[in-house]
Amino acid sequence: MATASKSFETILLDRSWVSPQDLDKARQRRKPGQELAEVLVEMGALEPQRLARALAQEYRLPFQAHIDEHAIEHSLVTKVPINYAKKNRLLPLHSDEAGITVAIADPANYDSLDDLHILFGATILPVVAPVEVINEAINRAYDQATTTTAEELMFDLDEERLDVVASELAHEPRDLLDADDSAPIIKLVNGILSQAVKDRASDIHIEAFERDMVVRFRVDGMLYDVLEPPKRFQAAITSRVKVMAGLNIAEKRLPQDGRIRLRIAGRDIDIRVSTIPTAFGERLVLRLLDRAQAAVDINLDHLGFSGENLRKLDRLIRQSHGIILATGPTGSGKSTTLYACLSRINSPEKNIITIEDPIEYQLRGVGQMQVNPKIDLTFASGLRSILRQDPDVIMVGEIRDGETAEIAIQAALTGHLVFSTLHTNDSFGAVSRLLDFGIEPFLVSSSILAVLAQRLVRRLCLECREQYMPSEAELARIGLSSAQLENPLYRAKGCRACRNSGYRGRLAIQELMVMDDEIRALVMQNSDGATLRRHCTSMGMKLLRQDGADRVLAGETTIEELLRQTQEEVF
Repeated sequence: MATASKSFETILLDRSWVSPQDLDKARQRRKPGQELAEVLVEMGALEPQRLARALAQEYRLPFQAHIDEHAIEHSLVTKVPINYAKKNRLLPLHSDEAGITVAIADPANYDSLDDLHILFGATILPVVAPVEVINEAINRAYDQATTTTAEELMFDLDEERLDVVASELAHEPRDLLDADDSAPIIKLVNGILSQAVKDRASDIHIEAFERDMVVRFRVDGMLYDVLEPPKRFQAAITSRVKVMAGLNIAEKRLPQDGRIRLRIAGRDIDIRVSTIPTAFGERLVLRLLDRAQAAVDINLDHLGFSGENLRKLDRLIRQSHGIILATGPTGSGKSTTLYACLSRINSPEKNIITIEDPIEYQLRGVGQMQVNPKIDLTFASGLRSILRQDPDVIMVGEIRDGETAEIAIQAALTGHLVFSTLHTNDSFGAVSRLLDFGIEPFLVSSSILAVLAQRLVRRLCLECREQYMPSEAELARIGLSSAQLENPLYRAKGCRACRNSGYRGRLAIQELMVMDDEIRALVMQNSDGATLRRHCTSMGMKLLRQDGADRVLAGETTIEELLRQTQEEVF
């Protein structure tokens, strides 16, 4: 077992990692039983990386700044309970003839190293790593090592244990991977949630029918059957989810909405729960939002914007006033695109306020308000209040009526930049929709900067996509010919990484109608969408399917996927 050489404090002073003054302050602040290193880190006087290096030198052990998740042997991980690993801040990494290498944050924790020696029956070779590196590696390793699926957990269901009282159901572990609940219903629901996060599901559907029930995941916009629990467990599963969401388990006749906040494998997951009564019991839909992943996704480049559309949009969102509309059906990524636009222009000099239903992403530095019809807080009334808050930029979640449209247009005409969404099939229909709301043509033409229509198409899985030469008939369906092919196209195949779907993730295809003088003149003449379309295409504007065809040529998606999302477009 390693023993200390130079003292910890001497090492810190020799390397100038802490000052003598900070060391004295830490000694004075230290509580009985508290480590000096812990006090220094809390004070901000010592970085965790330097702490780990100092401990490694003190105990004459190797230091490891990073842990390669591919080098971890999951057969070792599964033998150590996750709550034990987290409590003692250690993780077994790999084994060889010399023994088992274990990353540990505190090499003075001899008891846990002795426990591992007894557990594995082999020599333990400790290496020191920063505590945050170990915690992150623990989350990743146990997430990958957890092979039990929700379907396998159904075999643990025991009918005699279905009368779990609400007080027992209400107990939540800090992290679902830490859960040691023995109740099979609790284990099953936790398993469903964990598997949904691992499978990148955006929604979980728990559906009740006459003789059975089905759990389905929506992954990349498509629903997949995951498991079919026995009908007799329906009430228990529904009650468990409702208790987690803070809903009334006794009320089964009315729709209810709630939220669940939990951590799965160290990731903060926000879940919006909706229940409705049906003829055969309550139906539940859980919308999952991975907060860490959302922060990555809120980026125009990551969403699939590129080329001329990205350059135009980047210029438009920096204007001082006017309206930018995003259009498309439900689930086409309109709100995410607007969030990405706000993130791109967000700065301390700008006062940005949003009114949404509901708030899907938390944006740092942005004031966000949620509509609440129960107290008469609608988009229109909320927008009026926002205008008294001296905003520079406003985002309205959706223009649903003439009143909201009129206030938004007046805001744009009085020096505010306004972002909003409309439910129309293409960018040209947005003008007609506003005129249908009773807005005067001259107000529409003078306030609208641009209308963006978009769809989400699934990305081809890079692990398994395969090349092929399409026929002329296939190419003609998306407006291409073989003369435009410089390389073969790709099609979906399917592998373990993409759940045999052939696709992994989604990207946006767009058409962007920028209002110029000629389009404004057509709007003033009450021209319909078809007239606007003919003018824009004659000026070289790319329509949805044409933008998607470029993505097909680039090997990012397939002809079939593009046709599925743009089947109503006519050329």
